[in-house]
Amino acid sequence: MPERARRSKLLRSALCLLLLAPCAARAQTQGQTEEPPRLKREFGSSLKQLKWDDERQRAVEVRRDDSQPGEGEEGDEVVRVETSLVVCDVLVLDPKGKTVSGLKREDFLVTEDGRAQEVGVFALGDSANVPRSIVLVIDYSRSMQPFLKNSLEAAETLVSQLGPRDRMALVTDDVELVADFTRDKAQLKERLEWLKQRATQGGSPREKHFGRSRQYSALMATLRELFDAEDTRPIVIFQTDGDELAALHDSPLTPSMPTGVTPDAFIAALKATQREFSIADVFREAERSRATVYTVIPGIRLIGLKPGEEKEKVNALRRELSKDRAAGSPYVQAFENWVQDTVRVTPPQQTALYGLSKLTGGWTSFLEKPEQAAGIYADIFSDIGRRYVVGFYPSNKERDGKRRRVQIEVRGHPEYTVWGRKSYYAPGP
Repeated sequence: MPERARRSKLLRSALCLLLLAPCAARAQTQGQTEEPPRLKREFGSSLKQLKWDDERQRAVEVRRDDSQPGEGEEGDEVVRVETSLVVCDVLVLDPKGKTVSGLKREDFLVTEDGRAQEVGVFALGDSANVPRSIVLVIDYSRSMQPFLKNSLEAAETLVSQLGPRDRMALVTDDVELVADFTRDKAQLKERLEWLKQRATQGGSPREKHFGRSRQYSALMATLRELFDAEDTRPIVIFQTDGDELAALHDSPLTPSMPTGVTPDAFIAALKATQREFSIADVFREAERSRATVYTVIPGIRLIGLKPGEEKEKVNALRRELSKDRAAGSPYVQAFENWVQDTVRVTPPQQTALYGLSKLTGGWTSFLEKPEQAAGIYADIFSDIGRRYVVGFYPSNKERDGKRRRVQIEVRGHPEYTVWGRKSYYAPGP
């Protein structure tokens, strides 16, 4: 048996053993601290393989250069494990919105495209036997500065709460992998502290390093490159205002032409900065990745407000912050800049981010004031632990690459709401 095939078979067997025989898995891993190698190309390189197709109105993969190894050939840097197991982490809520605990495997009913499926894998969300692979994708561009210090300190607290088999990685809106997946909490905290100093230290703004606002590009690279089949519970915490939406194809935002710029120059500038994918491509990649995305949006929640309520809410926060003005709070001036620059475009940005989280079974929080960061990150970690991990091997064995609908219910409790992923893509041919 070739070495690559043998390795894939071993990894597939290890995944099944991990989920179906947790006690045995615990005994085998007790006392082990080694981390499996995660071999990959330069982070973000997969974005270079995307090209916008005007005819199909979507991003497509470009043909690899002859000098690049094809998938499955010698030199391939990504080890991927094929498995038919579909894993969903779900939150169960009663009619009052309270979490329902104490459910068992036999309490869940699963259907795929209307056909009943047998629950083959079941675990509690805080089980040490189901390791979590968490990626924090954080926007540290200039507009995010008021929130960064609190957010990164909250992320350090989250790191402290990781289980012994959990792994975490850190990615920025520079499309930079600041820390690859690791279980080393000290290393993660050191990198978070480094990022905080990078963005907040220095005597003047020119001495600081700000992110490039390529948040969706960073997310696409994360979804396409960091997660493999052996990541049983892939999770993304995506903190951003999502202003790269304006640079994506089919964006709902209409850029305004600056004064003194000719139409031809304006169009040329737009083409030069436009990405090779759309927000719909991001949504499709999120579905394929199996990751649950929790979005943290710094700024005032503007979606869902009635006409006129946006201004009322902005003014209410202005009044609340007025007491900080005399103390020279940097957040006050940053908030004023945010009002002037982004209120016009923020609702579509927030709508896209909200839809992304909902599609993947996660949820969205609004970080309206910096001091809320710790509570939001604590809520995310609590939500991860309160979920149920429900897995099944689909009765439909077709490798057609098509989207399939999943519905999960609690037997005998139609009043319960099951919050989680509702679809996935089958493996391709």
